[in-house]
Amino acid sequence: MVEEAVTYPVPKQYTDRFFKEGKDVFIKPATVWKKLKPGMKFIIYQSREDTGFVGEATIKDVKIIDDPMEAYEMYGDRVFLTKEELKEYLKAQEKQRRKRKGKKKWLVLELENIKKYESPIKPKRFVPAGGQYIDLKVLSQQ
Repeated sequence: MVEEAVTYPVPKQYTDRFFKEGKDVFIKPATVWKKLKPGMKFIIYQSREDTGFVGEATIKDVKIIDDPMEAYEMYGDRVFLTKEELKEYLKAQEKQRRKRKGKKKWLVLELENIKKYESPIKPKRFVPAGGQYIDLKVLSQQ
């Protein structure tokens, strides 16, 4: 039986916020989300440097919102990005958004049982920026 998890890239400078700073809310533009549900595993893929799967959490709740700033109204400083970092991201994305029609939805994952792996696990396949579903057996076979 396939036990499916989801993984999204998180730049290295932000991953320790989940493990050391108690951040337990992940937000990103809504991609790879239709099968997400509470109880599913979220595998943290560290991107940019020292890449690999560096930890995991259990998804406690899944929300799709229109305005990413709503996440701060709901969860405050539990969100892994600061408001300023999100504003910078939004500004950088503005040019791309003009090319697309319609407003982008945002994915909000409330996490629990966050744990860091002893060492990064290198994936056999590239993890795309939008994220992907993975079989948890892949992690145990590494």
